[in-house]
Amino acid sequence: MNSVLSLIVKTHKASIKLRSMNNDQIQNMLLALANALEKNRSRILEANAKDLSKQDPGNPRNDRLMLNEQRVINIANAIRNVSQLPDPCGKVLEKRTLHNGLQLEKIAVPLGVVGAIYESRPNVTFDIAALCLRSHNACVLKGSIDAHETNKIAVDIIKQALKENNMNEDLVTLLPPEREVVQELFTATKYVDVLIPRGSDGLIQYVRKNSLVPVIETGAGVCHVYVEKEADLKKAVDIVVNAKVSRPSVCNAADAILVDRTIAKDFLTQLQPAFNKNNVEIFADASAYDLLKDYPHLQKASPEDFGREFLSLKCAIKVVDDIDEALEHISEYSTKHSEAIVSENKEQCERFLQEVDAAAVYSNASTRFTDGEEFGLGAEIGISTQKLHARGPFALEKLVTEKWVIRGEGQVR
Repeated sequence: MNSVLSLIVKTHKASIKLRSMNNDQIQNMLLALANALEKNRSRILEANAKDLSKQDPGNPRNDRLMLNEQRVINIANAIRNVSQLPDPCGKVLEKRTLHNGLQLEKIAVPLGVVGAIYESRPNVTFDIAALCLRSHNACVLKGSIDAHETNKIAVDIIKQALKENNMNEDLVTLLPPEREVVQELFTATKYVDVLIPRGSDGLIQYVRKNSLVPVIETGAGVCHVYVEKEADLKKAVDIVVNAKVSRPSVCNAADAILVDRTIAKDFLTQLQPAFNKNNVEIFADASAYDLLKDYPHLQKASPEDFGREFLSLKCAIKVVDDIDEALEHISEYSTKHSEAIVSENKEQCERFLQEVDAAAVYSNASTRFTDGEEFGLGAEIGISTQKLHARGPFALEKLVTEKWVIRGEGQVR
């Protein structure tokens, strides 16, 4: 444990000079990192294959762990995009001169050292490192054991890029994968400024309850799509299928479909072929079960199925009487991540957008758009579902805090 603390201390010390580092140097390092990633993709993929070989081949969550040529290229391009984003630090947020002549400025400054605890998703290693460095923050990374081989190579590549651009290699530190390490991170209040968990609800709640370091949550996603009685059914089917099927293992995928009783039969009839084609397993309430009784992948829903983040090709369906019941259900089961309504009734859409309490609310669009890059923010650390400091895609512009700078000429109070 002493060796773990020493790693964290080194990162803290390295972060001090990063605060005032030349912006061009940081941009050049990130561009070099993107190029190095592409050149070393065979190393990354070889390490990733080792990680995957230790997993159950049938686990749908392997999609989060898996890298391929295109995903590596996408990560490299994301790093390039981050390098071109405006520097969020150094901006003068407020400026005034007091009656006594003191000149005040409120300036955006780095957080300092960002700690991150995350499961699988080796792309997160690159995303967090790039976002932190671009915003003049150092980072301490605690990945999971199932992605450790990939994460080791990833951080080796990052450290090499730092070294080649005359930056301190300790600005990015990968901690050992053992679970015991997190206790040292939880108590490193002198050296780590904020801790960000990314992964299952169990992980997030564990970090939240045990960390003495301030926590910014990136929440689990129990996302709903409500098909209102005036919905365009073809549009609704397309949106629901995309929200559930396009990448079921991610947090912005739909977990529950609510459909108005007036159109339930017609909508579910049209939805069945697409869901069946993709082998989507449905957990249906009593009304939906009666309408879907010929569907081959059908189960009766238990109360626990509403409020589950499936992270796989599984979906709960409930028939509701009206928008009031839909809103009440979402209020009860939502994790405040992403919620959508499909309707041609603008008044009902606007009511939904106003009343639903979530980081992202949609009218006639898939929940799958809740993503930093899709929103034009660059890569993200995660989707924050809390309300303090950051909400929604937790991207570059939220990796800063504020500092008051006061210039005087001898004034005393």
